[in-house]
Amino acid sequence: MAGVTLEQVTQRFGRQVAVAEVSLRIPDGEFWVLMGPSGCGKSTLLRTVAGLLPVQEGRLWLGERCVNQVPARERDVAMVFQNYALYPHLSVAENLAFGLKMRGVPPAVRQQRVQWVAELLGLTPLLGQKPGQLSGGQQQRVALGRAIVRSPQVFLMDEPLSNLDSRLRDQTRAELKRLHQQLKITTLYVTHDQTEAMTLAEQLVIMHQGRVQQVGTPQTLYHQPANQIVASFLGNPPMNFLPAWFLPNGPPDVTIGIRPEAIRITTPEAGMRRGQVTVVEPLGDVTLVQVQLEAVSLWVKTQTLPTVGESVGLLLPASHCYYFHPQTGQRLELKTVIG
Repeated sequence: MAGVTLEQVTQRFGRQVAVAEVSLRIPDGEFWVLMGPSGCGKSTLLRTVAGLLPVQEGRLWLGERCVNQVPARERDVAMVFQNYALYPHLSVAENLAFGLKMRGVPPAVRQQRVQWVAELLGLTPLLGQKPGQLSGGQQQRVALGRAIVRSPQVFLMDEPLSNLDSRLRDQTRAELKRLHQQLKITTLYVTHDQTEAMTLAEQLVIMHQGRVQQVGTPQTLYHQPANQIVASFLGNPPMNFLPAWFLPNGPPDVTIGIRPEAIRITTPEAGMRRGQVTVVEPLGDVTLVQVQLEAVSLWVKTQTLPTVGESVGLLLPASHCYYFHPQTGQRLELKTVIG
């Protein structure tokens, strides 16, 4: 196994900068997740590590080896795509063994490793079947098994669960976490799904327009976002942003951020900010409510069940507010804002 280090890696497509001076150090055995909006550069970065794209600027290390000039087949990494790319004419066992066969692994060793990975992933009863006879979740496990059986130094996964329904996605996500805890292979995982990112990542990397915005544990990024981009990307619904005058005693000339779960809906009273309920989305354990407050729409997570058109009072506790620079979007410490 090996860690992954990127030093000022930049990738361009024509004049467009897809990845801009990215530097990351992923320790051996850790599970890191790249997350960001479509076009942010996360898949480009993953393909660069895989060797599918040459490093145009900067340096890329796998363990102690700089691999800028090393072809993909010699990097000892395994990549799992959202397209499973199984061979339809081969059985599950043959699909699992195919990469080992191409590398000249002896038949007895191939069989031993296929049996091992089949037991690991619960594929033993399916070894004789063809991909067309499998469910989507079973096909995904075969694709994972084909990567695992090689025992690579690094796993690279590009939205591998996106083709599964929500229940299978939950099951496979739990399986991925269990597998990593057991195998401890360095993993770089790309997703746009917040639940995957927050539950799988030991370290989460948020990207925007080719640049890394923040790196840290999921909880750190959620509670201490470096800027408005990170704050708005994590959370469902995302953080609400308000002009400074919404807090009469708050700091001037800032953008205020507050998460939906921090806002309280109450009976309107004199002197309290009032809004009108425009959307109600009951989710069972919680209700998502959109409230129109003057020119701003706010999302609120609440245990109550208001009705559309109802006038409600809103409590926005200053202790739960974040403050951002109105031009740069960087998060400001309160003492900096008011000092």
